[in-house]
Amino acid sequence: MRQITYFFAGSILWLSAACTAQAYPIFAQQGYENPREATGRIVCANCHLAQKPVDIEVPQAALPDSVFEAVVKIPYDQQMKQVLGNGKKGPLNVGAVLVLPEGFQVAPADRLSEATKQRVGKLYFQPYSESLPNIVVVGPVPGKKYSEMTFPILTPAEGKASYLKYPIYLGGNRGRGQVYPDGSKSNNTVYNSPLSGTITKIEQGESGVAIEITGESSSVVEKIPAGPEIIVKEGQAIKADQPLTNNPNVGGFGQTETEIVLQNPLRVQGLLAFFVFVLFAQVFLVLKKKQYEKVQLAEMNF
Repeated sequence: MRQITYFFAGSILWLSAACTAQAYPIFAQQGYENPREATGRIVCANCHLAQKPVDIEVPQAALPDSVFEAVVKIPYDQQMKQVLGNGKKGPLNVGAVLVLPEGFQVAPADRLSEATKQRVGKLYFQPYSESLPNIVVVGPVPGKKYSEMTFPILTPAEGKASYLKYPIYLGGNRGRGQVYPDGSKSNNTVYNSPLSGTITKIEQGESGVAIEITGESSSVVEKIPAGPEIIVKEGQAIKADQPLTNNPNVGGFGQTETEIVLQNPLRVQGLLAFFVFVLFAQVFLVLKKKQYEKVQLAEMNF
């Protein structure tokens, strides 16, 4: 029931952002059974081509059936504006996919402390699919507010997982993608000349610009949507694959990984008992030393 709630909440958030962001994690969900490929690459990199840094912080260890916070950071210059789907400039959105170990999942609201709820804010977490509840998707959400996100994670109950060191994988993007899942370009990328020749016409239209390029044996019309800036002019000689526009992309995707230990409570209790034993041993050693010094002093005075 909780996962269904997350699904509808996340869907509403995506629909509200669609007009301005067009950064859809649902593309990956529809096209890939698992967002992490066998090579370790997260599939968001197929559409978000520029590389940018991301970071994640988790505790060194956690106990079974407990909640810990994974803090995800997606840094970028928040003064920058990106090209939106309509060609205008607007703020960047961010999104993230967190690949947790099997058995780990987003903690339900009734397991969160008030402090954790405040740090999480109004983020909606959606499982990547019904079969992969341990993979969590967030976004797109406003970057100025959520360039740092807190994921509340619930560890498996005692007896349902091994007490091992587990990897956690993070993928995070800021801004829109450059390629759609069908392979077509968005208006947030560079457009190049398909052949060598001369630019014979540049025609401005309602939805963008049409550039006619005439080569030795043929001519083509390259249609460029609103957004990228045209950097060529009529009559200019041009070579194949030479840029016709600037690169309007200011965002990008990054991925990283970290580890967390699922700690056995008995080991922790045993370690605490050992520390207590060592503490008392040290105290008794000091007391015994003091007693011995008093006996020595008394013998010397005698």
